[in-house]
Order: sequence, then structure tokens, then C-alpha cells
Amino acid sequence: MAAEPVAPEGSKPLSGLLSGIAQATYYGAAGITEELLRGQLYPEAAPEEFRVLLAKLTAALKSIASADMDLNQLEAFLTAQTKKQGGITADQAAVIAKFWKSHRTKIRESLINQSRWDNTLRNVNWRVDLKSQSRHIDQINTPVAIVEMELGKNGKDFVRQEIVTLSLLL
Repeated sequence: MAAEPVAPEGSKPLSGLLSGIAQATYYGAAGITEELLRGQLYPEAAPEEFRVLLAKLTAALKSIASADMDLNQLEAFLTAQTKKQGGITADQAAVIAKFWKSHRTKIRESLINQSRWDNTLRNVNWRVDLKSQSRHIDQINTPVAIVEMELGKNGKDFVRQEIVTLSLLL
């Protein structure tokens, strides 16, 4: 039986920092501040040192998320970041890769929801009916299109149905 791989030194605080960045940036958690993250995860770090780490990870995560990187793109990006002067370490790259693998879908959905401006179309149903009864004989057998649209508000459960009736001229 193979031994369980040992997590890189400091991977838990780094993973927590990435979660905090994601919470503040993508999930709208206003209570997550730089001071809170430093106090909880890196209390021994100097404020300027922590600010540099936070900026570096925030920029990396934003680049990864905005490109919606797959695993191959992620590996190439992180490799480039480790080789860059003042970039990330290999251990940090491993933690970022693990974080992205588990949070990619949720971050992507959050970005999509943030980019919607207004109502979204959830469902459309339509049919064409023929009038079989009418007060006027010339309106019998007149086709009528009925369109039902179900609208939803930006990630909320608001649903409104619009029923539009159109008379077709043949």
C-alpha cells in the first residue's frame, strides 16, 4: 500500500487564503477582509509581506478564473508562474491546482451569475391553435400562436410567466 502524500508545509493556510479570496471576490462575502485573513491564517507574517502574497494569489486566481482554465492550461500557467521572477513556489502552485480542481465549477457559475444584467429566459413553450368557434364566421379556422415564456431573476427563484397570443395572417 502506497503512503499518503504529505501536504506541503503551509498548504492549509494557503488553501484557506485561496478560499477567502474566492469568498470575497466571487461569492460576495463582504466580511472577508485582508486583516481577517492575515489574523486567522498568517498571524506571524508582516502586513506588507502578507499584502504581497495576497496580491499575487488574487491575481493568479483571477487569471485562472477569467480564462476558465482546464487542467492542461492550468498546469502551463502555474509552471510559467513558478519560473517568473517574484512568482509563486512549486508548493503554492500545487495548492492552487488542487483548489482550482475543486472550486472551478462553483467559481464559474458565480461569474456567470454576476455577468447577467437582468431577467433570464428559463423556458419557452409554444403552440398554434385554430379557432373552432367565433361570433364571426370569418374568424373560424384562424390560426393563433400562443407563446409562453418563463423568466427568472439573476440566480433567484423569481419566476414569471408571460403568455403572448399572436394572430397569424395567412
